[in-house]
Amino acid sequence: MRAEAVSQFNDGAQSRDVDSGRTLSMSKSLAFFALSIVINSAGNVLTLVTSAKIHPSFLGAAYWSAAEANLGAAFHWNLFWAFLVLGFLTAALNAVLIHHWDWKRIAGNMAFMVPFSALIQVFADFFNGKTAVFAGLPVAHSAGMVAGYIALNFLGVALIAIAISIYQRVNLVLHPADDLMQILRFRYFKGNASRAMWASYIPPTIMAIIALLITHSFVNFGLGTVFAFLAQGGITGIADRVVFPKLKHQQVDVGK
Repeated sequence: MRAEAVSQFNDGAQSRDVDSGRTLSMSKSLAFFALSIVINSAGNVLTLVTSAKIHPSFLGAAYWSAAEANLGAAFHWNLFWAFLVLGFLTAALNAVLIHHWDWKRIAGNMAFMVPFSALIQVFADFFNGKTAVFAGLPVAHSAGMVAGYIALNFLGVALIAIAISIYQRVNLVLHPADDLMQILRFRYFKGNASRAMWASYIPPTIMAIIALLITHSFVNFGLGTVFAFLAQGGITGIADRVVFPKLKHQQVDVGK
């Protein structure tokens, strides 16, 4: 089901313009995509690292990041493999939702996952002080540092939401989780970003439950996770309007 050119989808009180074709040049598409994938990976790692720097831990990471980190720990995977494997499984779910197996779409999802997973590991090493250029974020030892890390955690969630807004509109290749959110948004929820985001949290919830059954521990879930659950979809909808506002959703295809 391709959205009709310049169709209007309700997004809360706002509407979204969607182009059924591609009006954005490939060079601009690649530039927007490169920017968004860096923003997304940095935001994801900020939520994970700031969560780990507060003891006792109460902050938590972004919802998908928290679930993937837990399941990765359960199977003794580093972040690269956790994000990559679970991304492929989500891509398979997307094929079910659009009622056909689209190899081009799957290849696009995987083309996203490889650099994204690699950047996740790069930023994790950077913020944890495993590089020569930065000593890493220190453990919080004062109320001021805790407050600062809470702000950084929420900033990480906002960065993820903004990045999702950018590369969903570019629609060159998508992270499988964001492809899932876009399918739900335009196929099932009439363009509403918040409802689609909440529905897209069902798979990571299942991941987290599986990890809990294996490890009997539940980490990286907390205040930041609740903030992500409640606000990330709304921030994505706002970013559609205020971050590169002339950038429209390109060539939306959510199945027949």
